[in-house]
Amino acid sequence: MPGKHPRALLHESRPIFEQGSPGRSGASLPALDVPARDPAVDGPAALRRGEAPHLPEVSEVEVTRHFTRLSRWNYAIDLGMYPLGSCTMKYNPKVNERAARMPGFAGLHPAQPEDTLEGALALMWGLERALCEITGFQRATLQPAAGAHGELTGLMMIRAYHQDHGGKARKKIIIPDSAHGTNPASCTLNGFEALGIKTGAGGVIDASAVRAACAAHPGAIAGIMITNPSTLGLFETQIAEITEVVHAAGGLCYMDGANLNALMGKFRPGDAGLDVMHINLHKTFTTPHGGGGPGAGPVAVGAALEPYLPTPMVARDGERLRWDFARPRSIGRVRAGSSNFGMLVRAYAYIREMGGPGLTQATEMAVLNANYIRKKLEDVYPVAFDRPCMHEVVFSDKKLKKETGITTLDVAKRLMDHGFHPPTIYFPLVVPGALMIEPTETEPPEALDELCTALREIAAEAVTDPDKVHSAPHTTGLRRLDETLAARHPRLRWTPKAAE
Repeated sequence: MPGKHPRALLHESRPIFEQGSPGRSGASLPALDVPARDPAVDGPAALRRGEAPHLPEVSEVEVTRHFTRLSRWNYAIDLGMYPLGSCTMKYNPKVNERAARMPGFAGLHPAQPEDTLEGALALMWGLERALCEITGFQRATLQPAAGAHGELTGLMMIRAYHQDHGGKARKKIIIPDSAHGTNPASCTLNGFEALGIKTGAGGVIDASAVRAACAAHPGAIAGIMITNPSTLGLFETQIAEITEVVHAAGGLCYMDGANLNALMGKFRPGDAGLDVMHINLHKTFTTPHGGGGPGAGPVAVGAALEPYLPTPMVARDGERLRWDFARPRSIGRVRAGSSNFGMLVRAYAYIREMGGPGLTQATEMAVLNANYIRKKLEDVYPVAFDRPCMHEVVFSDKKLKKETGITTLDVAKRLMDHGFHPPTIYFPLVVPGALMIEPTETEPPEALDELCTALREIAAEAVTDPDKVHSAPHTTGLRRLDETLAARHPRLRWTPKAAE
């Protein structure tokens, strides 16, 4: 923080192993009432420690102060805005957390008998029906544990479909350069080959490019993966025509639904001819991800792929819900258990609270907030494509870099001095010096104004005092780090100084 004595910063950066003193302890343990060593339970000598583990010897107050200091170093959504996107850093209503912690849900075991799971099955059935209504698809599996896992699952079903329909030679998946980076990896893991195409002049996929790719590889096209809205924050305006082209070529159409928070109540992918998509519950439906908890990436499908959904599925027989394992063309399980169930509870609670009108309003606010930021900043940070965006806006540092030498990285580091977590930088890769800002629907106008003011001040400072921007941050516990060195030679474990 400003004005902090260097010794205070040094003390805050000391590992807990370098604090305390030999023999110091914050614990009070009773005397042993059993032998200290029992040869009968010691196990093989080769597996026994030669010496006691090297643990910190600190008092209770030292432990408390150390971890409290560390917590103050962390940035949190409860403290301020995360403009880097809603994948991990969207505000999650606390009532959803309370619902997931209800004993009847939190205490469930994956191996419980089916007749003890009535409430859980009802919730999963209700969530599946809600997701299908929102997206326009027929059925959905809740098994996948994250978005990329959902991609893998969707392509497994596409592969199974082609194997069933004489399409084993179909090995190519068309992937635009504006898609998420995990798409090519999912192709490779399924034995497909990624066939890249360039984004059109307007920042969206040109149907003519898809038609040319299909014509160049007759009988080999297994499908296309479309991120919509794309990583450029733009809606794919030719998506209906693209699906027709791919279907005519014998392929299926996958939509990366990571950005569904820009579409709810406005566009249903199933209605546009898409065959399958994954849904990031940890993005659109306020379930935590990353450091906050496991993810969830349900996959919704149309009629063509419904037989291939993973087992088990929840089935309804009159008023009774049960597990359905009798799916002969299923690709089988894609994970142990049925799902990351706590994530399903959170998403279900959110959908039931919001309802259709509320989800539509969430989309409207996400898009409005992104376009508000776009208009407030586009004169100093040029947008990648000069058109209204969806849930996120992508700027470029080309003007700032040319006029002042200040780069996207410099702006991101200086933003930390203003109390904001940096936005996503240098992605998408198709935009040089990209600065991607996704405000989400939960940020009020005052927070957006504060962010825009900070970014405008940094742009002005780049002209008047570029060295200050280039050497930022100045008020954090640590100054600018050598990120290249950290990536190539990471130190992931503490080493005693005597052993260095």
